[in-house]
Amino acid sequence: MKFSLIAIVATLSSPTMAFITPSVSNKCSSSTQLQTSALESLADITTLSIDSGDIDTVARYAKTGLITDATTNPLFVSQAGANGDARYEAMVQEAVTYAKRKTCAEDGCPVPEDTLNLAIDRLAVNLGKELVSLVPGRVSTEVDIRLSYDTDKSVERARSIIAMYEDAGISKDRILIKLAGTWEGIQAAKVLEKEGIQCNITLVFSFLQAAAAAQAGAYLISPFPGRILDWHKKQTGLEGYAPEADPGVLAVKRMYAYFRKYQYDTICMPASWRPSRGAAVEGSDVDEILALAGVDEMTIPEPLLNSLCALSPDVVKRNCDPTTDAAACNDPDFRLTEESFAQYWKTDVCGQEKLKEGMDAFTAETEKLITILIEKF
Repeated sequence: MKFSLIAIVATLSSPTMAFITPSVSNKCSSSTQLQTSALESLADITTLSIDSGDIDTVARYAKTGLITDATTNPLFVSQAGANGDARYEAMVQEAVTYAKRKTCAEDGCPVPEDTLNLAIDRLAVNLGKELVSLVPGRVSTEVDIRLSYDTDKSVERARSIIAMYEDAGISKDRILIKLAGTWEGIQAAKVLEKEGIQCNITLVFSFLQAAAAAQAGAYLISPFPGRILDWHKKQTGLEGYAPEADPGVLAVKRMYAYFRKYQYDTICMPASWRPSRGAAVEGSDVDEILALAGVDEMTIPEPLLNSLCALSPDVVKRNCDPTTDAAACNDPDFRLTEESFAQYWKTDVCGQEKLKEGMDAFTAETEKLITILIEKF
């Protein structure tokens, strides 16, 4: 089974965090200094990830020995395009030059759509190449979110992204392709996985998406427990939940249990966290993280990593266990088809609303990036 991935994934709810570069906590400055923190205890039972798109932040945390892989997404790429830092500006200029050369777009003329699309992908690859140089493992790069309902075009763009990495001397074994958790995105992953291109299904808010991704052979899913909690709080009017009763936590545990019961290799890596008990409760910022300790993977933003560094290791207890959770799983391994998926999806209001919200946010970031790139042509 595949349980070695660490990724650096952005949460949609924290757009301002991605390029902030505060110093790493002293407790987190090296792996030998983490012995007395909750972060070290958590790392003993769950592969950890860092949620940051800042090169310097990634580099510093990579030195702790806890971070091995990295990711990009539309938020990170858009911020790279607008950052102003000379390193990111060089990535943008190279992407524009590359796209012009490959599509024969002339200076001063309207920029063709295919030229812009290639520049978007090239910038994502440029950022990914930088991250590959910082971490020893895989880097995730996301296919254009606007193609999430088009399987064939998603596959085409994914292959192009992989080709650009390989042209730069980076093996596809170092890359994960990120696709949104639509039926079409999941089917694109099915095609790509058969070609040896491993995929990360993101924007997962429902058991249905998770089951479909596992059945398609996706390498990894990224469920968002915090966003699921947001939806339930809005529906119920409750200000908070006990962490073990948090609807987002329960949703992720159900996905994880299903994977383990039916021996799917798909990795469950939750992302996007919220305080289960409410933001006003001291220490609640890591409620969901601690409630899911023991899950395959986690992606955690720097502020929450710092919170874990400041906590005693005694707060970490294994709450996800492959054997125990598999035994408790009551879900059948019902084989999903496009028709049955669509029928079940109609009843999943949380999944529908949160997926649309997430895709809309990533689409907005892509459109911002397009505006930036057009100015560079």
